[in-house]
Formats: sequence, structure tokens, C-alpha cells
Amino acid sequence: MRAPAKINLSLHVLGRRLDGYHDLESLVAFAGCTDLVSLDQQDELSLTQDGPQANQAGPIADNLILRAARQAQVHIPSLHLGAFHLTKRLPVGAGIGGGSSDAAAALRLIAKANGLDKNDPRLFEAAKATGADVPVCLDPIARMMRGMGDDLSRPIHLPLLFAVLVNPNVHVDTGSIFKRLGFAPGEARQRNSHPLIEDHLSFDQLIAVLNKTANDLEDAASLAAPVIPHVLNVLMAAPGCRLARMSGSGSTCFALFAKRSEALRATKVLRRDHPDWWTRATLLR
Repeated sequence: MRAPAKINLSLHVLGRRLDGYHDLESLVAFAGCTDLVSLDQQDELSLTQDGPQANQAGPIADNLILRAARQAQVHIPSLHLGAFHLTKRLPVGAGIGGGSSDAAAALRLIAKANGLDKNDPRLFEAAKATGADVPVCLDPIARMMRGMGDDLSRPIHLPLLFAVLVNPNVHVDTGSIFKRLGFAPGEARQRNSHPLIEDHLSFDQLIAVLNKTANDLEDAASLAAPVIPHVLNVLMAAPGCRLARMSGSGSTCFALFAKRSEALRATKVLRRDHPDWWTRATLLR
């Protein structure tokens, strides 16, 4: 089962709730680069992992795949689980929801193995209990994500988005980035509403709308990881780049191009000039 990278094309922080969580508005899309998750129902609940990023994934006992499986069993007690295997290819702590997407893929596998409808509301509740980004990853297609990540719009049909993703192999801690915003519990932020994202916009129309948005975590993340503005400057200098922005809480940045050839050319140059960066050309949907 593919677990695609989640890209925040926009990310507005509206304030902090009394319970300490932040309210967000974000246009989310998903990339063609993925982790892979499989399930063998013959064994007890467990997780093994391999892949180029496996050593960065942290202790297996803390993995969101296992948390999602246990939450699924809480919400649907009759479930049969099994042995999961994760091939970790996406960078960790990178603002692209790799762990959340892995957990969502595990929930999809559990649903398939147990004959459940993928839209079973109990799966959504298990996703919410697992982590804030897991619900939007259950059905990985572009949509607006609001609130704590559990208020999702219907799917949005975006134009072809040829993208280049770059992670400078710097880990950014999400909690510390939100803390840098300095919101007190119950404090709201005064800002314009997120512009409406309509279906079937042209590429130029979508870029015009995205230019009216931002990633409100970008400044805080750049203070924590000064390489981020450097990555953004490099991406913006690429011929054909129409928008460069950080995803999530960082440190992965993306650039959008109108043509596949432009994205491929930028990827080739980036890999030549910055061989230590994780760089991928992909299509967002």
C-alpha cells in the first residue's frame, strides 16, 4: 500500500484553542513519492521496517502505524490486525506527513483485510485519535483541511502540478515550531480568510490564488533551521519556477512548475549542485 507524501500548498494558523491545539486552514495535496506499507494477517500485531530512511524513523514502539492499529481496534473491537512492514523512503520530521501517511495506509490495509468500507466512520475516528494529519491522509487526494485536521472538505480537482520537493536533511520538530508562534491558549489571529479553491482551476489561476496565501510556520521554521530560506532561494531561482514554499512545519520545501520538463531540469541541477539534499520531481494531486 502506497503512503504518499502530504504537501501543504498553503498553511494558515488561525489561533490556539483553549485545549492547546492550534486551528489551521490548509490546502493539502499528495505527491507521487511514497513510503510502502504491507500487512500479513497471519501473525500478531507487530511492525518491521527497512528502506533508505528507516534508520531515521525512531523506535518501532513509537511508530504511528502501531498506534493507528491499536486505535482501530479500540473503535472496532472485532478487528483482526497482523504484522505490518514499512519500507521507509520519505524523510522523517520533514513536514510532509510521512508518519501520518504511513498510519493512514495501515488503516486502509486493516479495512481491506477485514472487509470494511474505506469510508467507515470508525476508521476516521481511529485516524483522529492517532494524530492530527492522519484523517486527511486516509483518502490521499487534494482537499482543504481545517481545525485540528479533522474538518475536511470534499476532494478538490487541481490542475497538473509538476513539483520538485527538496529536503536538506535537517529535522524540524513540529511542536517547537508551533511554540515559536507564541499563541496563548484561546488566542485568535487576525488575518484574511483563506481564498476559495475552486474545482478545475487552470495552473495559472491556481498559482494566482496560492500567491494570496502563505505558510504561517515558515518564518518560525527558518529561525530553527536557517537552511530553509536558502533552499527556497535556490528553488525560486530555478527556470520556470512559479511558486516556492515550505511544506508543513518544515524542512521540506517545494517548487511548482507548469511543465514537467522544467521540473526535471531543476531536479537534475539540484542533485548536481546539492548532492546531500533529498530531491524528488513529482506530480501533485
